[in-house]
Amino acid sequence: MGRMHGKPRLRISGASVVARPARIVAGGFAGTILLGTLLLALPWASADGQPIALIDALFTATSAVCVTGLVVLDTPNDFSGFGQSVILALIQIGGMGIMLIASLVSLSILGKLSLRTRMTTQTEARGVQGNDVRGTVWGIVKTTALIEGAVAVLLSARYFIGYEYSLLRSVQLGIFHAVSAFNNAGFALFPDSLMGFASDPWICLPIAAAIILGGLGFPVLLQLRKYARNRLKWSMNTKLVLVGTTVLLAGGMFFITVMEWSNPNTLGPMPISEKLLVGFFHSVQVRTAGFNSLDISQMHPATWLGMDVMMFIGGGPAGTAGGIKITTFAVLFFVLITELRGEGAVNIFGKRLSRAVHRQAISVVLLAVAAVFAGTMALLLITDYSLDECLFEATSAFATVGLSTGMTPDLPTSGQVVLIALMYLGRVGVLSLGSALALRDKKLVYELPKERPAIG
Repeated sequence: MGRMHGKPRLRISGASVVARPARIVAGGFAGTILLGTLLLALPWASADGQPIALIDALFTATSAVCVTGLVVLDTPNDFSGFGQSVILALIQIGGMGIMLIASLVSLSILGKLSLRTRMTTQTEARGVQGNDVRGTVWGIVKTTALIEGAVAVLLSARYFIGYEYSLLRSVQLGIFHAVSAFNNAGFALFPDSLMGFASDPWICLPIAAAIILGGLGFPVLLQLRKYARNRLKWSMNTKLVLVGTTVLLAGGMFFITVMEWSNPNTLGPMPISEKLLVGFFHSVQVRTAGFNSLDISQMHPATWLGMDVMMFIGGGPAGTAGGIKITTFAVLFFVLITELRGEGAVNIFGKRLSRAVHRQAISVVLLAVAAVFAGTMALLLITDYSLDECLFEATSAFATVGLSTGMTPDLPTSGQVVLIALMYLGRVGVLSLGSALALRDKKLVYELPKERPAIG
């Protein structure tokens, strides 16, 4: 038998092709967190010139890269201008995505993308076809710059005119909060977050708008940008995200406002107009942003529980939001409706849902529940805080929200490690799992006999 000449053929199994991009994304986030930790541990990053503890640097870097917003140090007072700039850069990189940043660099320097870069970028920006990656990358960059720029201008003008900050300080505040808002990070340059601006719509509404747009996800933003006036070309993903966002924002505003209406420590003393503004603002925040204009620790535990649910659902896929995603929750909701009706196929907006998506949604939700349960259990064992406080903090970390009952800064090192793991899993774990499940295309050539166990 003759010997083959020429280049050997590359054989890669389907499983390794799918798993490799997910591993690259997870490794990219981990590497960025490590770099951010080293930078924040430098003396120049600290306000007093003394290096901060390594665990505090790790926690802050993880929170920034995973666009969470939980803090163990006071961002405006404990970090220097250099440290705050590092945090802002980590937020932008984490929000846009490690591989999207890498793709942008490749396009800028080489003018082309390798096959591996296209695959890993597709892993982060799910729903993007391989041939569309170049256009998608530039589209995401332009959309991000437009929204962040517009919000930064509005905020800078308000800080300068309404609060008499210097022009330089106003621009700094405007840019930082615009980037933090669009990336759903929740970091603020005020010790009490945005509590000092609770009644100011010129601050709260632009920030809320940036959070909502960032929470829709890049696939939705790009499709709206292209087909804003032609709803017939909107995908099922876009429709689910838009409808789900509207329902959750309205429902969240109603729930928080009603629950806290008479609370003397939150909405109670406010006039009706301010109550509605603050209720809407916090409904936006639980979608994974993390700013607060009320003292979360003073809210009723029942309000915390409702916020846990909203945080767990999160925002749109392939964007800056966290949680299990609106689409995942919507799929399970329609599966339930279909089962209750006794119908066979799950139909959404006039289209039949692929059965593979059912299993993917169930897998993501069950693993997310397991992560939050394990994190809550660990915090209960480590600390003396109550169940509702530990559940809120664990959910906030996993859903990359950043709202806190106030326990995070007082956690021991082991407690901080638990939240670090939850933030990383929430940002990278669900993303990688969802991508791997969606990209996997493995068909069995046989089927086993069916049998039905008793359910319920």
